[in-house]
Amino acid sequence: MYAFTYERPANLSDATKLTHAGAQALAGGQTLLASMKQRLSSPETLVDLSKIAELKDIKLEGQSIVIGAMVKHAQVAESDLVKTHLPSLAQLAGQIGDKQVRAMGTLGGSVANNDPSACYPSAVLALGATVHTDRRSIAAEDFFQGMFTTALESGELIKSISFPIPKKAVYLKFKQQASRFAMVGVFLAQTAAGVRVAITGASSQGVFRHHGLEQALDKSFTPEAAAAVPIDASDLNTDIHASAQYRAHLISVQTQRAVQHLLG
Repeated sequence: MYAFTYERPANLSDATKLTHAGAQALAGGQTLLASMKQRLSSPETLVDLSKIAELKDIKLEGQSIVIGAMVKHAQVAESDLVKTHLPSLAQLAGQIGDKQVRAMGTLGGSVANNDPSACYPSAVLALGATVHTDRRSIAAEDFFQGMFTTALESGELIKSISFPIPKKAVYLKFKQQASRFAMVGVFLAQTAAGVRVAITGASSQGVFRHHGLEQALDKSFTPEAAAAVPIDASDLNTDIHASAQYRAHLISVQTQRAVQHLLG
């Protein structure tokens, strides 16, 4: 590891002063610290957000669950509030990595990083969540912009994410066994505005909604309707773990299973 300046502010105001001046925010560090060790990232100043209490709340606001950016995966998985009102999100969080990853990784860090195989982005997109930063609020549809790319501007910090409570929702994940990232993850939500299906792990460009599946399930919420939707493999990822065609098959199968789960 190389030399760098380490800051650990106690409030959001002090943290934003540092990040707006060019320092790199440190949330759970699950990606950033590994990148620094490999010299893929070399920030001169790290701003550790772990002492900022206002980023650690989980609360119910109207018909939304609002979760602070520094809430850890394990806390989301174990929260009685989340399990009561949005159990699909608690279930998702409980499948991320292993115990050590869940004890350190944070919601805000995962969403800001936007790894193309991460789980949380599928929940944000499928539930039509809103990302609240120190500068503005960003709708899920506008937030994710490609592999490791988001609408966040330089120095902008996520404060919290508001997840609207759906009628029903479920997340099914086909894991890559070594990393436990999603080879294909399907987050299916029945909302007041209709069915939303978000896919992670399948495309090198990151999370996306599958409008063909959504339209079919809006007409007939059955596994058969999902099975009848052709899944185009041309934009999907091929790597050492699976071909694009296999990922297309997994999208169809996981969606059918998700529908059956909600019907059951």
